Amino acid sequence: MRLFWLIVGWFTLGLGVIGLFLPVVPTVPFLLLSVFGFARSSPRLAAKIIRHPRVGPPIRAWRKRGVIGRGAKIWAVSAMAAGVGWALWLGLDPRIIVVQALTCTAIGAWLITRPEP
Repeated sequence: MRLFWLIVGWFTLGLGVIGLFLPVVPTVPFLLLSVFGFARSSPRLAAKIIRHPRVGPPIRAWRKRGVIGRGAKIWAVSAMAAGVGWALWLGLDPRIIVVQALTCTAIGAWLITRPEP
């Protein structure tokens, strides 16, 4: 089981690193998942991510108080709205767009109700 969590940690860490360079890929959620995986397989690696000067503060804030910064909320909701708009512009199947819009609305509503620092 330790190997499974180690693989999860490295895979989601890779996705989080990609998110540092691609604006459409979320960074912190993937890093949260990598800390979760590493905490079960390699606490040293989890601690290293948590102590990182750039990505550590939002991870620590989420883990301690469940808070998400206002800028992150605005960015996430805007990106979801742009994704739905892009699907409309591309002319995707309306059923797919409805599912996408409902999912983004539910996630966005949950996201904006999280406390802010």
